[in-house]
Amino acid sequence: MPSHRKPRTRIGTTAPALGVTTAALASVSLLAQSADAAPAVPTGPKPSIEEVQKKVDDLYRQADLATQKYDAAKEATATQRAKADALLDQVAAGTAKLNDTRRVIGSYAAAQYRDGGVTPTMTLLFSDDPQAFFDQNQLMGRLSDEQQKTLSTFESERAANAKKRAEASRSLAALTTSQQTLRAGKQDVQTKLAAARTLLSTLTAQEKARLAAIEKEKQDEAKRRAAELAAQQAAAAAKKKATPPAGHAPSSPSSPSSPSAPATTKAAKALAFARAQMGKPYVWGATGPASYDCSGLTQAAWKAAGVDLPRTTWDQVKTGTRVATADLQPGDLVFFYDDISHVGMYIGNGMMIHAPHSGAYVREESIYYMPIYGSVRPA
Repeated sequence: MPSHRKPRTRIGTTAPALGVTTAALASVSLLAQSADAAPAVPTGPKPSIEEVQKKVDDLYRQADLATQKYDAAKEATATQRAKADALLDQVAAGTAKLNDTRRVIGSYAAAQYRDGGVTPTMTLLFSDDPQAFFDQNQLMGRLSDEQQKTLSTFESERAANAKKRAEASRSLAALTTSQQTLRAGKQDVQTKLAAARTLLSTLTAQEKARLAAIEKEKQDEAKRRAAELAAQQAAAAAKKKATPPAGHAPSSPSSPSSPSAPATTKAAKALAFARAQMGKPYVWGATGPASYDCSGLTQAAWKAAGVDLPRTTWDQVKTGTRVATADLQPGDLVFFYDDISHVGMYIGNGMMIHAPHSGAYVREESIYYMPIYGSVRPA
């Protein structure tokens, strides 16, 4: 018998890109990307440009953290929905089977009644506890072994179905909780990005120019440190090539010891995929193909190489082999901040490809642009 469940409401999983980057402050149009009304402009003493830059960066980092929580809630919701659907399907199938067995027992009851051996109270068979009636000795004595077996089967099926119903009820309650967490996470991201937009909207053209200059200084310093790492890696690779282990031939220029060569074919495939996404917009909660958030990009890149990574940065950092920054090879994942709220893919020479934050696009950037938490090699 087909189930007659009411259709369950599905929650949208892709949200519009919001906000602006401090590196593109001249693009005033980015301030209007959100359909949500921005919070009121704060009152009080106006912060310095340096304070604004620090606050905006911190808000984007908080939005990154909120995005990872949102991603985790979205994944949990999808898993819980699938579990609830499966349980409800099992309940529907169990109910259909139970009704079939009930009809067989009903035919026994009708036959007994026609023979005059049982009173009309046989209708108790269709109560919630028909076994209570059949437990009467005079009735059980009149049932054949097959009929008694059918009754026992009915009781077992009824108990099992009741258990499944209770399990499905708990699963639906858990789904509701997951959906509430998902909505709260979405609101949290939107709040952080709206706060950043509001703060930037208070700046004059001259202040935006100053903020852009501060951003450039930060970028230049990060690139300088990336160049230092590239030189260190090149020197280490040259030394290793010049002094190979006993019994081994010198490394070729394309050896994995080279800082520009991916360690494995899978890493090369993941890196090629990431490069192909350059210029696509960051959208929090997105996993492609048109847009990505940071962990959505790394997950999709390694999936293209045949490696399944978890959805969030917190789980991705646990997958693979930990590597030191000096030992990074193309394809490795680099994680940032103490809360592990951001991730990028190393491409060599101290640089990475990553999806920065709302208002920005997938791009190359120095791994030193943000404080490094650690790195892993997925395969």
